[in-house]
Amino acid sequence: IPLKQVKSVREELRERYLLKGLREKQPDMPAYKYLQKFLSEDKVFEPLRNYQDMAYIGNIAVGTPPQNFKVIFDTGSTDLWVPSIYCSSPACLNHQVFNPRESSTFLTLYQSFRIVYGSGAVSGFLASDNVQIGDLVVRNQTLGLSLLEPGDAMRNGPFDGILGLAYPGLSRRGTTPIFDNMWQQGLLSQEIFAFYLSSKSKEGSMVMFGGVDPTYYTGELKWVPVSRPLYWQITMDSISMNGRVIACHGGCQAIVDTGTSLVAGPAAEVLSILERIRGRHYYNKEFLVPCEARNTLPDIVFTINGDDYPVPASAYIQLIRVEGLQEACYSNFSPQKSFSESPLWILGDVFLRKYFSVFDRANNRIGLAPAV
Repeated sequence: IPLKQVKSVREELRERYLLKGLREKQPDMPAYKYLQKFLSEDKVFEPLRNYQDMAYIGNIAVGTPPQNFKVIFDTGSTDLWVPSIYCSSPACLNHQVFNPRESSTFLTLYQSFRIVYGSGAVSGFLASDNVQIGDLVVRNQTLGLSLLEPGDAMRNGPFDGILGLAYPGLSRRGTTPIFDNMWQQGLLSQEIFAFYLSSKSKEGSMVMFGGVDPTYYTGELKWVPVSRPLYWQITMDSISMNGRVIACHGGCQAIVDTGTSLVAGPAAEVLSILERIRGRHYYNKEFLVPCEARNTLPDIVFTINGDDYPVPASAYIQLIRVEGLQEACYSNFSPQKSFSESPLWILGDVFLRKYFSVFDRANNRIGLAPAV
C-alpha cells in the first residue's frame, strides 16, 4: 500500500520555531487508515505509516470484539502496551483507549508495570486478551494497560502504544512477548520477522511476520549473529570514512532498533564524527551542518561481520527548507550517554531505510540487504 511521504517532525517544528524539546514534542496527526497488503495462514505482512521519518506506525486490535490501536513496532523494547480508559494523563485524552468492559476475552492479572523509554515512561497494570495483527489473532497475550503517560512524547506522539519485538529477557515483568506467542501458538511457519522502512512516497513501509518478501531488497541477505540476546544486539567492526576508521575502533556493540529514528552512539565518538562532517552545535543534541556537505562528503561506512554498509551524506545529513528563510541542514547522528555497562551504538531508522532487515529468532541472527 503506498504511503505518502511528508515532512519530518524536526522540519515541522523548526518551521514553527519550536526547537526546544524537539525529540520529545511532536505535533498531533489525524488518525490513519491501515490496510493489510498480504496474508496467509502462516504469515502476515502489515503496512506501516512513515510518520515524517521519526516513527513507523502500524495497526493492531485488542479484545473481543476488536478495539483498534496505532503502535510502533519496536525492536528496541519487548513489552506491548496500549492506553486504558482508566488513564488520567493528558496523553490518553489524545489517543484511543482500551475499555476492558467491552471485551469478552479480557482478564486482569493484578500486576503493575512501568516501562522507561528514551523519550518518556509509561505505567499501569497488566492484563491478558486477544491481540490481532491483520487477520492473525494471538490469544491470551499479556499486555500493559496504561494508567499514567507523563510528558509530551506520549501526549503528542502519533501512536497510541508500543509493540516490542526484542528478546523475552528484556521484559520488565517476565511476560511472554507477542512474537514468542505467535510462534508458540503455531501462527507462523518461520520464526522470523522483517522490516522494510521506506522514505519514498510511491513505496510503502512494511513489517513482515513469518516470512520475507525478497522484492523489497536487492542482492543476498548477509547474516550477522546476535551477540547478546536481549536487545537485537550485534558486534560492529568499525565506522569509517574514506577508508579511515573514525569510530568504533577495535569493534563495538550496536543494537538494531526500529523504534529509534536516528543513529545514536557514545557522545565522545559521535562528537568526533560531527567534527569531521563540520557539525556545529546548535541546540541540545542538534548540530547544524553546511548543506553543501550533503553533496560533497563521502559515505560513512558501518562495517558489520566483515561486510560494509555505506550510508550516504544525503541520509546522515537532513536538509530543511523553510519558505522565506535560508535552508538549513542538520546531522542525523545523535550523541548519547551510555545506558548499559558498555557503550552501545543504536542503528535506527536512518540506517534501516537503506537496508532491509530480517530478525531471525530461530538462529539468533539479523539479515541485512540493500533496500529497494
